[in-house]
Amino acid sequence: MATIKQSLDELMKLDGILCIAIVDSGSGMLLGSAGGGINIEVAAAANTEVVRAKLKAMRALGLNDKIEDILITLGKQYHILRPLSAKEGVFLYGVFDRQHANLALARLKAQEVEKDLTF
Repeated sequence: MATIKQSLDELMKLDGILCIAIVDSGSGMLLGSAGGGINIEVAAAANTEVVRAKLKAMRALGLNDKIEDILITLGKQYHILRPLSAKEGVFLYGVFDRQHANLALARLKAQEVEKDLTF
């Protein structure tokens, strides 16, 4: 079992990671964050809308499924949004430098860390 801080600290060890946060998708508020390089509070709140929009689209389409993660690819960064299966309404939000990040490893590590996370 790992706390939010321990989980974020573990993810901050990934190559190319700039910042990481755990976000309440109901309010857009941070439950914890680590790293820097961007205004994580603003980014988390804005990406809450991305998660909500995707969930709304899935309902409208009648999809009986769940989001594993959402990848946003920018010119210089990857943004990964991963709803936590153990805690409904909460998602992991990570920002990575594209030149230094291993996207597959980042997704795998986020999945592993989520299994041990406690609230």
